[in-house]
Amino acid sequence: MANIHEAYLRSALFGLQDGIVSTTGVVAGISAGVDDKTVIVMAALVAVMVEASSMAAGQYTSEKAAHELDVTNSHTDNLVLGALIMFVSYFGAGMVPVVPTILLEQPQARYVSIGGAFVALFLVGYVKGKVVNHSAMRSATELLIIGGIATIIGLAVGSLFSV
Repeated sequence: MANIHEAYLRSALFGLQDGIVSTTGVVAGISAGVDDKTVIVMAALVAVMVEASSMAAGQYTSEKAAHELDVTNSHTDNLVLGALIMFVSYFGAGMVPVVPTILLEQPQARYVSIGGAFVALFLVGYVKGKVVNHSAMRSATELLIIGGIATIIGLAVGSLFSV
């Protein structure tokens, strides 16, 4: 695993984590405040596409700035590839809470979305811990807590402003 380029690993992990956490918060929050499945699915898909695109653009511009600041010209990563990795990882991970929302009815879809997201976060954290040679269980637990907090915030806001 030592052959993984640091910039690409960062892009993939950031995309996976943020895709799951952000989208789960959006899906949980909207589904707590709205009963209409079409609205929930539309909002979730819009959020995933916009956020994945934004994250890819941010990845590209932030890494480009880092390259431009580096007077030693030691960067070996490809900016477009890094942005593509960010987009794909964010979009793919963001679909974890969206797919149950498409396939199931509420409130079961919300529960399956949240449960699936928590399992995915745990797995991403575990694999990250293994890849970077740190405690896999600690890394998995950390991501699970982060995702849980974001989900609770989404549920609270959705419940508070339900229509």
